[in-house]
Amino acid sequence: MSGAEVAEHLYTMAHKHVGPKNILYRIFYYDCEPLSKKVHNPISHKAIDFSKSEEYKFRKELIDTLKRKRKVAIRIGTLKDNNTWAIRPQKLKDLLSRKISIDDLNENDVYFEIRQKGIDMKIGVDIASLALKRFVDCIVLFSGDSDFVPAAKLARREGIDFVLDPMKANVEPQLYEHIDGMKSVRPNLKKEP
Repeated sequence: MSGAEVAEHLYTMAHKHVGPKNILYRIFYYDCEPLSKKVHNPISHKAIDFSKSEEYKFRKELIDTLKRKRKVAIRIGTLKDNNTWAIRPQKLKDLLSRKISIDDLNENDVYFEIRQKGIDMKIGVDIASLALKRFVDCIVLFSGDSDFVPAAKLARREGIDFVLDPMKANVEPQLYEHIDGMKSVRPNLKKEP
């Protein structure tokens, strides 16, 4: 599926939560620009240009498509990297238990470690702002992460109906006490011939 198709599905899913009786205030989308760095794999020593990857193209298309949608606000965080490679967890476990040696690793057993920064803070600030300024009476959050709990608690104290859409993913059990409801919607996916 292309980035543009995923953007259409996200947009449709958000509108399905609104329904015909409510008014959409805005769709907030949180992400980071994709990694465009050039690095060398420590196992194979092959050059990797992330700006040429399928993931890069997909994420750029997704963000660019959403930027052109009505009532969508894009919130961009930053990617943090320490120029560090990590060993995939199962391979690390195998190394530590001496099932394999370092010589058994291949280029797919390691990954370039990056982290999104600033996204959770942006979500929290937006939820707090919407709640305290009374811009909305319902917030729907597409997530399964527990990092939003303090913001959800504030919104609920302010009388905001807080709905979680985990997109059919597992939800951490402690989240149930901090939301007013949970509902997952799906876009109508057209099957290609």
